[in-house]
Formats: sequence, C-alpha cells, structure tokens
Amino acid sequence: MRWLTEELPENSLVGLDLGISLPFEDCGAFFPGWGQSPRSARELWEFVDRLCQDDPHLGATSFVEHDVANRYFRRHGGREGEHFHHSATTHRRGRFRVTEQAQERMGCKPYSNFNLVGAAQVGKSSLTGMRLLHRLEGRLPVWPIDPLPPSGSVVVEIYTAIAALAAGRRAGASKIRDRAALNQALTALGSQPWRQRLPLDDHKADALITSAWLRANADRPELWEPESLSPQIARTEGWTFGVA
Repeated sequence: MRWLTEELPENSLVGLDLGISLPFEDCGAFFPGWGQSPRSARELWEFVDRLCQDDPHLGATSFVEHDVANRYFRRHGGREGEHFHHSATTHRRGRFRVTEQAQERMGCKPYSNFNLVGAAQVGKSSLTGMRLLHRLEGRLPVWPIDPLPPSGSVVVEIYTAIAALAAGRRAGASKIRDRAALNQALTALGSQPWRQRLPLDDHKADALITSAWLRANADRPELWEPESLSPQIARTEGWTFGVA
C-alpha cells in the first residue's frame, strides 16, 4: 500500500494477481438474498474493508467468518456455504465473473473468487486486495472500475497464466522454476534474460514473465476495449487485463 501510494514510479502499469471483484452478472448480485449486498465493485471494496476494520495487515478473516458472508464461500475443512453454488449456471469450481468465463475459453483454468481452498484459489488475496483497492480511491485508478486515464499510472488485474500462454507455455504447465525455462519465456516476450543470481521459484518467475508481457502488450488498444466488457460489468465485476 505504501509503495503504491508513495514510491510508485510515474506512468507505471501495475498488475495485481487477484480478483478485483466478485461475480455479479450471473445472479444480479454479489450476495443474492442478502439485503446488504453492495451494488458496485467500489461499494464491495468499502463493505469488505468496513467489516474487517479490526483485522491487522488488511486481512479479511472477519469477512469470511461473518455469519452471513460465510454462506457464500467454500472454506477449509469441507465448509461450503449453502450459497456457494447459488446460480443454476455455476461452474463446479464456483460462480464465475464474465471475465473468468472468457478466461476459460482462452484455455485457462480459473477458480471462483468465492473459493478459498486449494493452491489454485485466489479468493483470499482477492478479499484482502479489495481492502487495499478501497484505500487507493482518489490516489491511483483501477481499470476498468475507473476509466483509463489519458496519462499517469493505473492498476489492472492480471492472471499470470495468460502471460505464460503468450510466452509459449501450456496452460497445464505454466509454472516455471528453472532459469533456462524462464529465460526462454522472456525471450519469447521480447525481454532480456534474467541475470540476477538469486534463487528462483515459480512466484518470482510468474512476476517476471507477467511484467514482461505487460510491458510488451500495454499499447494494444483491443486489450483496453474487450468486446464483452459493458459499462455495467466494468462497474460491478471489473475485468482481467489481457482477456479480449
């Protein structure tokens, strides 16, 4: 949070590997049947932040343990809320946003942001990220919740598998843990090899490959104007940069 608001270089494209919102279009609500359900992504960010105001480090434990909110999530220990599969069109991996449905058509394997279980889940970081995004209001725009500014920095949601696919990796083998494979991917994206003599893991590789991909694709107009991204979806669900 401090780095984004105080140390971010000018004209930066910031990719956050999390979901900037929750499914809304499938049911017409984030939390169908709950009278307090927010009506926009920004309202959702404020809602999560307010219910978790006593959680340190922008944590979101209080939200997923809330008496009503927990009914919409799949949690550890086989605890699956009765509303986790609320929609008749819900995927077996949970409710999807429109952008996640498009991700799957691209060959990716997204999981619902209501899923908080397993190595592939992104639900926990999405909820904590929403607390951060709420505090960025007025300081740093978040596309497409906010319109793309004519200049300056902007935050986008990323999905590292999209960058890996663009670098020639297979969807089921997108993770990289060795230097040779990393440099091959970076070369495919038009970047120089990684020369730092530091231990490499799949998290560092994901960050490096996605950064290289963002730099190479930031000027593609079609990625800022996806065909399925309506003003309503932009306001409620947001979008993943790179999903056309």
